[in-house]
Amino acid sequence: MADCIFCKIAKGEIPSNKVYEDDKMVCFKDLNPQAPVHLLAIPKIHTEKLSDVDEATAGYIGHIFSKIPEIAEKMELGKGFRVIANCGEYAGQTVFHIHFHILGGKPFSPSF
Repeated sequence: MADCIFCKIAKGEIPSNKVYEDDKMVCFKDLNPQAPVHLLAIPKIHTEKLSDVDEATAGYIGHIFSKIPEIAEKMELGKGFRVIANCGEYAGQTVFHIHFHILGGKPFSPSF
């Protein structure tokens, strides 16, 4: 999608503070962190939201989740971390390219 900011980050057209990248995904530091460590993991294909995942995109999502433990270890999140996906406007999604927030570096409440 030509005007998607996350597609542009994935293509390297917009700089980001990357902590991990491979042929299927990019993970970078959030510009407005909500925790000491706040990363965004995105697939390199455009899919608007979690409810749009299908067989063609599921492999990318599975790949991201297989890499999250490696990324968390690299970021020294051994005591724990939280992974969040906002799906749709009512859930607080503001960028409509599926992404996963990885938060850590402090204790979290069990409730939201």
